[in-house]
Amino acid sequence: MTHPTNRDWLAQIQEETLEPNLPICDPHHHLWEFRTERSAPQYLINNILDDINCGHNIVSTVFIECGAMWKADGPKDMVVIGETEFVNGIAAMSASGLYGPCKIAAGIVCTADLMLGADVSQVLDAQIASGGGRVRGIRYGLVWDPSGSTTQGRMKPPQHLMYDATFRLGFAELAKRDLSFEAWCYHTQIPDVIDLAKAFPDTTIILDHFGGPLGVGPFQGKSDEVFVDWQKNIKELAKSQNVVAKLGGINMIENGFGWHEQPKPPTSQELMQATRHYYDFTIEQFGIDRCMFESNFPVDQITCNYNTLWNSFKRLTGTYSADEKARLYHDTATRIYRL
Repeated sequence: MTHPTNRDWLAQIQEETLEPNLPICDPHHHLWEFRTERSAPQYLINNILDDINCGHNIVSTVFIECGAMWKADGPKDMVVIGETEFVNGIAAMSASGLYGPCKIAAGIVCTADLMLGADVSQVLDAQIASGGGRVRGIRYGLVWDPSGSTTQGRMKPPQHLMYDATFRLGFAELAKRDLSFEAWCYHTQIPDVIDLAKAFPDTTIILDHFGGPLGVGPFQGKSDEVFVDWQKNIKELAKSQNVVAKLGGINMIENGFGWHEQPKPPTSQELMQATRHYYDFTIEQFGIDRCMFESNFPVDQITCNYNTLWNSFKRLTGTYSADEKARLYHDTATRIYRL
């Protein structure tokens, strides 16, 4: 089994698991192979089991598309089906119970090219058919930044793609199939998400990674300015009741905290102290019933291990009631993804 390339660095921080009995649905992780550009080149069933068995009570997970195992041939628009078939196989392995009680990839968020317009309906139907009853939504990468200092994702979308008429024709096909949409963008694009949410009130939109607050390139050293701009847009976005927020996914290089450049990874206390203003404000604006903690693993493994990450969340919610914790860690996710 392939271990993370920063394994020894991560191993410097070992913490006792906080609240180990609290049920958790991790609504955002990936599965892949041959990703040499990542700290985890391989993330298959045994790899994720290593993480979820660290001490926290992970009872189910949701897979989010990442361009893994697309078909090598066949119609161009349909090669994405390969990823759903691959993940559904792992989900079936997990559902056997032979790998433990956690239901890995109980929900699957796949992808389809929404720039096909209404014709994307054929791809969506094929994705649903390939998912063994587990497909819950679509993610189509929106990340755009003119500086060139951040990832543009596989799709390399143009600026303001969410306003494009053809994109919106494709987007309109989601609600017809009860599919949600994962909005993976940068903080400068949140106004576009606001307009999209207002235009499609019947489609559930899930904001990934706090809307991607940037801290590199032209945004390096401007964390206070970024936060003020982000706050204004998050407050407006939260007015749309069809939008749900994921709490996490800001431990990437693009977020600018620079953890990976330090001699040791952050403790859960250090991690939460540095980032909690994003969590506190999002929970305040969206409310607990529209918020859910996410791991974004193995991407966030560039900064910390799985145990440390969930400990950091639990430090933040230390004074929350049992009911509030149940919703943030499990119930919102299982409701939104219909698990």
